[in-house]
Amino acid sequence: MRSSRRLPHVVIAAASLLVVALTPSGFAQQRALSIEDLYDPGRRINFSGRTPGGLTWLDDRHYVERPAGGAPMRVEATTGERAPLVDPGRLQAAVAALPGVDTGEAGRVARRAGHVFNRDYTGLVFELADDLYHYDIEAERIDRLTETTAAETEVSFSPDGRFVAFVRDGNLVVSDTRGFREHELTDDGGGRIRNGQLDWVYQEEIYGRGNFRAYWWSPDSTRIAYLQLDDRDVPTFTVLDHIPYHPEVEAWDYPKAGDANPVVRLGVVGAEDAGGPTSWVDLAAYGADDPLVVDVGWTPDGARVVFQVQDREQTWLDLNLADPRTGDVDRVLRETSEAWVNVIGPPAWLSDGSMLILSERTGWKHLYHVDRAGTVLATVTSGDWEVRALHGVDEEAGVVYFSATERSPIGLDVYRVRLDGTELRRLSERAGTHTARFNPGLTHYLDRWSDIATPTQVRVHLAADGSEVRVAAANPVRALADYDLPRPEFLQVSNRDGFEMEALLIRPPDFDPTHRYPVYQHVYGGPHVQRVRNAWSPETLYWQLLAQRGIVVWVLDNQTASGKGAVSTWPVYQRFGELELRDLEDGLDWLTAQPWVDAGRIGIEGWSYGGFMVSYALTHSQRWSMGIAGGSVTDWRDYDTIYTERYMRKPQNNAEGYRRSSPRFRAGDLHGALLLVHGSMDENVHMQNTLQFAYALQQAGKRFDMMIYPKSRHRLGSQDLEHHRRAMMLDFVLEHLQPTRGVDGAASGQ
Repeated sequence: MRSSRRLPHVVIAAASLLVVALTPSGFAQQRALSIEDLYDPGRRINFSGRTPGGLTWLDDRHYVERPAGGAPMRVEATTGERAPLVDPGRLQAAVAALPGVDTGEAGRVARRAGHVFNRDYTGLVFELADDLYHYDIEAERIDRLTETTAAETEVSFSPDGRFVAFVRDGNLVVSDTRGFREHELTDDGGGRIRNGQLDWVYQEEIYGRGNFRAYWWSPDSTRIAYLQLDDRDVPTFTVLDHIPYHPEVEAWDYPKAGDANPVVRLGVVGAEDAGGPTSWVDLAAYGADDPLVVDVGWTPDGARVVFQVQDREQTWLDLNLADPRTGDVDRVLRETSEAWVNVIGPPAWLSDGSMLILSERTGWKHLYHVDRAGTVLATVTSGDWEVRALHGVDEEAGVVYFSATERSPIGLDVYRVRLDGTELRRLSERAGTHTARFNPGLTHYLDRWSDIATPTQVRVHLAADGSEVRVAAANPVRALADYDLPRPEFLQVSNRDGFEMEALLIRPPDFDPTHRYPVYQHVYGGPHVQRVRNAWSPETLYWQLLAQRGIVVWVLDNQTASGKGAVSTWPVYQRFGELELRDLEDGLDWLTAQPWVDAGRIGIEGWSYGGFMVSYALTHSQRWSMGIAGGSVTDWRDYDTIYTERYMRKPQNNAEGYRRSSPRFRAGDLHGALLLVHGSMDENVHMQNTLQFAYALQQAGKRFDMMIYPKSRHRLGSQDLEHHRRAMMLDFVLEHLQPTRGVDGAASGQ
């Protein structure tokens, strides 16, 4: 029996009234969403509209946008005047003039969206028949850069545009853009040693998913700092493609919690001519800490390499300066916390050698002005909110521009403040989520804005006061007006400790408070990853579809997933699942106290960490009658070192915590109907997790459903499979929550 306690406090706020503006007054002509509308590749409707991507400032007056499937455009910020950066016809003609290239192949090159441009967009590199070519846009000249069957990856221009660097066979290579003249800067790479290229775990958990580049040009283009990763002691994990008659085998360097990490070195090499020998940064002081190099850059004058180091369990972080010639290291500062330390990002350097840094030393991420010795000169921002991005410093005006959650933890706004911490001002007006990109002179910024009811729009604003200059992309989505979309409501529900958790509620259309409805709960739950956000997301449409079927949709961010500072996440340290589940149950205490909720018909769904939470909830609680667990971690010994050990420490230092946190070992306590979903070629959260859990469930005599998607990774990857998955999920939900079943004589959801 559950102990009685006071029901959580709740505050309810209606979501944006723009939903009303998007729908006509005559509801009779509106219709309900279908799975086909959202996911069928042949029938799905584009509810998000189209906005330009790849927005990058070219100079203070012009920015670059890359329309989907189109050529990149140069746009004048204040007038909107547009012109192509590259004439596709001229590029095609230049490519077609190369020996052995036919018109069709030249056209495909000209239309390709993945070209690498130099800093001022006067030149680009394209790939043709596995080799690289440089195209001078003004001169319409093509120079061949490589001639080999080996693949070139991680391509980038030097800051001055004279050179192109890339990685080939594990080595860092530089080529002159004016002709076929390349030279290797390293020669010891290959196999499981990578120079200038990240391995799987470093890109996934430190430098950003999909970003494998591990080298950094000096500002004067004369040197390159790079990481060397040695994975020879890292265990490999085998992934199979079962569809061919003879399965194709992939071997991934993948360190699971407790395994050996890649050995990392930081080197500096000359970029011109033969490059010369590498100067290795002295990391000897960190030898016993199994270090991670988590950020690399240069001081503006190129005199020092700026890098950050953490110990393996990430309990501290050092910001260092290194002499690129001798490798000598000076530590500027060390960040610590009562649990783990998150990567703080690169500093912003000022002309006097001081810098602005982001720090979570108070439990909230804020800006600090520090000198070269790490001494705090000024606390630039403070309060129970957090800075999410630093955009730049206008030293002449003494003003700092940044994005933060000061107005709302479920939104994001643009701000300015004086360098001494005074005169804080919010520049963005509309509530919702604003993602800003400032021009080099910090006079204007591009703002991508949305809220939960409005697809993304793009505007140009003045940095001085945030006033709107021009609507760059209004992005009207007419299709939304054709549907009777239930309005989401934002709520705040207190957990048993008084922490206000953010929640989202969607009631069925024609909601009748005298009926009792089933509940579909979506969860992620991982540290500092919010699912309740005042931002446009296609996922909201799926939730609205469920509400149209007579189901109450409930999304709650537990305390550690709230986005309310690092301090809100620290309680999860060394014990995944326990506190998250307690918060989810506290949320249900409020929800099931409502007379219109049927406490016996509550389902829960999540993917990745959310799949873990579903598996954990159904094996540690009896509050949910149904669960869908996708891409789940079911034993934290199965997941990678850098993510897992940040929160759980190494298994040898927290063996009992790992076992308590892993649903696999509580399979015998499964309660409710369970659907397990996984991609068979998931290289991130391996299918091994789901198979181990399934085996334990079978041994315990528990019934469950399972769907495996062959050829699929952590995300399924193709729209037809996503259509299949969503249709299957809907069938499972309707079968087990039975939204049309009468409750106390009423036809719920009708």
